[in-house]
Amino acid sequence: MRIRGDQTQLAIEGRLDVRTAADARSVLHRAVDYGDGDLVLDLSLLDSWDATGLGVIMGTHRRAGRGGRRLVLRGVPAQLQRLLVATRLHRILAIEGYVPEAAVSAPS
Repeated sequence: MRIRGDQTQLAIEGRLDVRTAADARSVLHRAVDYGDGDLVLDLSLLDSWDATGLGVIMGTHRRAGRGGRRLVLRGVPAQLQRLLVATRLHRILAIEGYVPEAAVSAPS
């Protein structure tokens, strides 16, 4: 796993799982604590994740909210988007460019 960026925009590459969670949590929480405004987290190069990795994202979301910031997910892989919908986390998290399937399939 590799995280690059600053306190306003970060990108995670590789895996976000039990093995990388502690390092990711540290970097993400530091970005929340020392930045201001929205924190954009680009996930477009995320290869895989597990429940622990999802927990890191949720923990960062909560920490950002407590600090008066908002975590915004960008480039969420389709499979992760489906997981967020299945767990209803899409209702809690800000997902850039998210279009509910119902809106996509509705007749114009």
